[in-house]
Amino acid sequence: MPRQFLCPVFGSSLWLALILQSLISSAATYRRPVSGGKRQSFLERTLILLDVNTRSPVKVLNDNFLSLQLDPSIVKDGWLDFLSSKRLVTLARGLSPAYLRFGGKRTDFLQFHNLKNLAKFRGPGPDYYLKNYEDDIVRSDFALDKQKGCKLASHPDMMLELQREKAAQMQQVLLKEQLSNIYSDVTLTARSLDKLYNFADCAGLHLIFGLNALHRNPDNSWNASSALSLLKYSAGKKYNISWELGNEPNSYRTMAARSVNSSRLAQDYSLLKTLMQSVRFYSRANLYGPNIGRPRKNAILLLDGFMKNSGSVVDAVTWQHYYIDRRVTKVEDFMKTRLLDTLSEQITKVLKIVQTHAPEKRVWLGGVGPAWAGGTNNLSDTFAAGFLWLNTLGIAAAHGIDVVLRHSFFDYGYNHLVDQHFNPLPDYWLSLLFKRLVGPRVLAVHVAGLQRKPRPGRVIRDKLRIYAHCTSFHNHDYVRGSITIYIINLHRSRKKIKLAGTLRNKTVHQYLLQPFGTDGLHSMSVQLNGEPLRMVDNETFPELKPRTLRAGRTIAMPPVSIGFYVIKNINAYACRR
Repeated sequence: MPRQFLCPVFGSSLWLALILQSLISSAATYRRPVSGGKRQSFLERTLILLDVNTRSPVKVLNDNFLSLQLDPSIVKDGWLDFLSSKRLVTLARGLSPAYLRFGGKRTDFLQFHNLKNLAKFRGPGPDYYLKNYEDDIVRSDFALDKQKGCKLASHPDMMLELQREKAAQMQQVLLKEQLSNIYSDVTLTARSLDKLYNFADCAGLHLIFGLNALHRNPDNSWNASSALSLLKYSAGKKYNISWELGNEPNSYRTMAARSVNSSRLAQDYSLLKTLMQSVRFYSRANLYGPNIGRPRKNAILLLDGFMKNSGSVVDAVTWQHYYIDRRVTKVEDFMKTRLLDTLSEQITKVLKIVQTHAPEKRVWLGGVGPAWAGGTNNLSDTFAAGFLWLNTLGIAAAHGIDVVLRHSFFDYGYNHLVDQHFNPLPDYWLSLLFKRLVGPRVLAVHVAGLQRKPRPGRVIRDKLRIYAHCTSFHNHDYVRGSITIYIINLHRSRKKIKLAGTLRNKTVHQYLLQPFGTDGLHSMSVQLNGEPLRMVDNETFPELKPRTLRAGRTIAMPPVSIGFYVIKNINAYACRR
């Protein structure tokens, strides 16, 4: 956690006196006996005192704060046809309410064609039987159009295995495109859009569709013909969709040997807003953008110019962040505090520009993931990546970032939450707990403890990161007024945390996440309070049982672990309304 959020904040001399008294008594209580008269080690005598300001929230976020993304590559590799799976819909529904952004690197190579015959635009499948199965899916969609509600499918194992083979072959093609920055077109038919919207609607997700901004006229103005066709078709179906134009416009010169400056980008967004108003059903739909990449020099200049020229057109300002590139090969890289703190620096740059031109405008962090280029196998899909993911949520919330869109819910690469066997990965379980326990009201955290002085020339960064929110109002297991604290312990040793002040002597529910199995931080399985987490069946989640800590008990965070702690019956004023 960045130092500014961990530094003690003393509201009065009374608070200072309480902290000093607690430190003295706690040090005496928890000091371990030392044999031979040797000086007690720092790790043995460290105790963290934690309190939370319960009077008022410091930030209030969107109810859909933790949201999701699907990459358009799902059209190319065939997984779009399987979004009707009961299990996938169940898993997505577990993270609702949320936005579902349909966008990514291939947004700007996506072309919409209002055609019913899906097979006409798809390359050959790996097997004749899979092609026949795709025809069956098309026929089932026609039945879906005539009924209300959702039609979910249970796909035969043989079909899923054939699809995995096809997807594995296509993934190599997609990765080669991404590394070479040479992309082929992606065709989205009307039937494909129906499948995408059906998935979002059935799962309780609000779809945000990314339109192709690289479809341009000879004078470099945006060619809106495909977008208008898509708007009209979606309006005819009464699809409740929000819109976005382009993906990382600052990288167009590298991707397509074509550049779009801030003035041109602002004109493109104004044109899209005009098109939306011309289609009555979308006259009041939301528009988000400009979805710049990591805020380095070119991206910052583009965002600044865009906000100056047309910042009022968008309903929220969007941008992207990735921590590391795919060359990272060590699990330790996911735990470097210097790396985790880069997000705060990037957020500060973006907020400064937005507040200069449109102080009231909301800011979204879109397309965020642990690693660039689809992630790294056996790293960005393991327990270790959870430190980066929860750190992203905590820091973004503390800065007032309204929505964080996780890339990706399913499919391409290794940054996803669900694997191709429809099994939840560690970051999914982390996200599920966050959704169930963490509400949109952010509370100020006050931390005190015995701190080591750094040696000359060395900075000691925070390896214990603590955040607090009001408990989610959607969770009926806890009354309003409860508080959820979530903690990342990056230390290789256990850390003790004593609840002080307003949190003192309250009953606590602990949800402790640790890797399950012998792979340690490389594990793709998770245990909650010592019990492994697995789906019971395609429609049933495991029971997420808390462990009750008696009032006044010290929280003991094991090494390299993640914990959620609900403070019950505290009746916090900030969390009652």
